[in-house]
Amino acid sequence: MSIPHRLIGSGDHKVLVLHDWFGTSAGWGPFLDYLDGDTFSYAFLDYRGYGDRKHVTGTYTLAEIAEDALALADELGWESFSLVGHSMGGKAAQQVLAQAPHRVRKLVGLAPVPAGAYPLDAGGEALFYGAAQDRDNRRAIVDLVTGRRATRVWVDLMVDRSLEWSTREAFGGYVRDWVTADLTARITGNPVPVKVIVGEHDLALTADAMRATWLSHYPNAELEEIANSGHYPMHETPVALATSLEAFLNA
Repeated sequence: MSIPHRLIGSGDHKVLVLHDWFGTSAGWGPFLDYLDGDTFSYAFLDYRGYGDRKHVTGTYTLAEIAEDALALADELGWESFSLVGHSMGGKAAQQVLAQAPHRVRKLVGLAPVPAGAYPLDAGGEALFYGAAQDRDNRRAIVDLVTGRRATRVWVDLMVDRSLEWSTREAFGGYVRDWVTADLTARITGNPVPVKVIVGEHDLALTADAMRATWLSHYPNAELEEIANSGHYPMHETPVALATSLEAFLNA
């Protein structure tokens, strides 16, 4: 295989999984222990500049992520598959859908970035665009999206891993693309079954934000808000997330 990835399970239902801006294919926490490998085969991709592909350079765009994801599916022999995308990965999954709608069985967005441009004021631009170089910016973002509830140790661990597992060039490149790219016209009205899962304490990608975007874009979309979680349910409420995800994929 020319594209490094992590494969969990050997089931007939194939699932491509796309990580968030801070994460990697290895950054899904205890959630991985609760997946049903008899029913599903999950392939976790690292983006260029991240994880096992940290040395691989690129343009660091959603389109590039989608091209790599489709290339991985081809290498695995997966003609059709479901998609799971977390945060930035939720927008990247929509890019995959836009490029290959006939191949996607179901789409799951976990605290996902919507398809449209993500509006930032001057302070937001300084915070997000500055995070490529500034550790304190990364820490403030993780603290915000988890509702300022998580321990200092966990927040610091998430930030330290993001610094270790990604290049600053990739981190900075991807944020400028996922903030500005607009896929709305390419995905609106797509009849694919969609489930959006958000944490009740996420202060950025809220249930109301999902109703105004994802649920208005997809006619067959549903929304679940997970209690006691913020932006990272795979770490905060892993059993609840695995149960919610696979109940939808199994339906």
